[in-house]
Order: sequence, then C-alpha cells, then structure tokens
Amino acid sequence: QLNFRKRINGYPLFLTNNQEILTASFQELAAVKSIDKITIQDIVDNCGYSPATFYRHFKDKYDLIAWEHTRAVAAIMDQTSSNDYKWKQTLYDAACLYKNNKEYLVNLLQNTSGHDSFLRYMTEINYAALEKYILSVNGNKKLTHEEMMYAKIYCHGFVGLACEWILGQINTTLEEIAEVYEYSIPEPLKKYLL
Repeated sequence: QLNFRKRINGYPLFLTNNQEILTASFQELAAVKSIDKITIQDIVDNCGYSPATFYRHFKDKYDLIAWEHTRAVAAIMDQTSSNDYKWKQTLYDAACLYKNNKEYLVNLLQNTSGHDSFLRYMTEINYAALEKYILSVNGNKKLTHEEMMYAKIYCHGFVGLACEWILGQINTTLEEIAEVYEYSIPEPLKKYLL
C-alpha cells in the first residue's frame, strides 16, 4: 500500500478539495500500476476516502481523468488573456504538459478500455478551451459554422498528433511540435490566434 495519506498530511495546502485528493490518489496509483487494473476501491483506499465520496464527485475513473485534463488545459488557456502571452507559447505549454505527464499518459493510452473515450474527451476539452478563447478575442460573437468546423478539425489533429508523440510514434522536440501546431492553424482561425 502506498503512503498517500502521509504525503497529503505533509502538504495540506497543496490539495484543497476532495476532487484534487482523489485525482492525486489515482495518479499516484497510475505511477506503479496499469490504469485498467486500478479500481475505484483502490483509489479511495489509497487516500482514506469511501466509494461514496468518490461517486459524489465522479461517475467513474474516466470522468476523473477528464476533470483533471480540463483543469490542466484551462490553466494554460487562462494565461492567454495576457497581452504578452502569444498563441505559440500556449501551444508550447500544452506540449510541455504532455511531455511532463508522458508516463501517465502512455499508461492511460495503452492500458484503458476507454482509449477512444479519452481521445474524445481530450478533443472536446481542447475544443471547449479553444472556443472560449476565440470568444474572448472576438467579443463573445458566436463562431460561424465554418469557424466551428475548422476549430473542431484543428482540435482533432492536435490531439491525434499529441497522442502519437506521447506514445513515441513521432520523434520531435517540444519546439518543433509547437511550431507544427502553430503552422497548422486553419486560415479562418488565424485572425483570432495569431
């Protein structure tokens, strides 16, 4: 059994709510165990919670994974409101997020029956973040049908390439992948992103 509670007790301000604690418990388990073998009971036993607490916040472990990914993407996208924070930096930071969590993401992509679900979650989360950013730039004017389709295809490509890179199917640097992401921005979206 992992010594999770002592780690939490050692850093009480780092994890401030049940969702963060449950997510940290899951990620700690994922560092030593195949994700498809991790049960809800494992997650709650690891942090001293009950299954009822877990189900008050998440419907299953894939919901937990999606919640954490949403938070991570939102943290990066929130920085784009700064005038000196360029879209290329956003793309670079996203690549860093994937690189820094590579082992966890490889485990997730290779060892879950929800592989396709996770790709769909990642794409939806990235699309929602991109749409929110575009709306903040264009004065909350609804995206046209064409802009929406280009944003969706961009997010599908972004996630697909990221997953291949994470799994080692593409060998490239952070700088190169951020550059590819920047150069592949669809023309109708460039006025918002560049």
